[in-house]
This record gives sequence, C-alpha cells and structure tokens, in this order.
Amino acid sequence: MLLLLDTHILIWFITGDNSLKNEFKEAVVNLNNQCFVSMASIWEIAIKTRLGKLDLNISFETLNALLEKNQISLLPIAYNHIQQLLTLPLHHNDPFDRLIISQAIIENLSIVSVDVKFKLYNVSLIG
Repeated sequence: MLLLLDTHILIWFITGDNSLKNEFKEAVVNLNNQCFVSMASIWEIAIKTRLGKLDLNISFETLNALLEKNQISLLPIAYNHIQQLLTLPLHHNDPFDRLIISQAIIENLSIVSVDVKFKLYNVSLIG
C-alpha cells in the first residue's frame, strides 16, 4: 500500500508519542507498505519549530536520518499538486493539510491521519 503520512502522524511516529495508534505504527513499519511524507509536512515542522510551537527534541538533521532509517520517502511539491489544490472544496482551512490532500489525490496515495476533516474530501484515508 502507498501511504502519505499526515504531519501529526509523522511527529507521533518519530517521537514515540502514545497518541499514535498501534495500527498506524504497524502500517509505517510494514515493509509491504511504501510510506511518504510531504515536503509540506517538513516545511510545517520547520516553521512550528522555529516559532517555538513544536519541540521534537531532535535536530532537523536527525529528523532526516530517521526518515531514511524508516524508509519514509520525501514527496516533493509539484505543479500539478498545486493545480489540484485549486479544485478542492474549502472544507479545510489549513494550507498544509490541503496540499497533503492534493498530493494524495494526484499520486493515488492513502493518507494516514486522524484529522476528521480529511473525510470530507474524495481521498483514500486510513484513520
């Protein structure tokens, strides 16, 4: 299965947060699944870290190493992702989440998220 991890899922996974359901953790570590994280999520993490709204207790370099160690691929932001974004209904106001939804639609990925607003979109969702 091709999975796109929402930002909070990635944060919970790398920090070992108990908020991450076992089924989500198992999906990420299952070698039969290919996991992706959007560059939008990395950007969001960088912004929130810089503003003091998020403390991962690891360096940005360590974050990258953890992604590689867990075989989580970075999904770049492409022009067609932005085009898709323009067609989305405005159910969700978070620009990072809207971009993740657009990427999942274009790349045929299932989003791993507990964000209930994702259910309002025509996207494959695990959560």
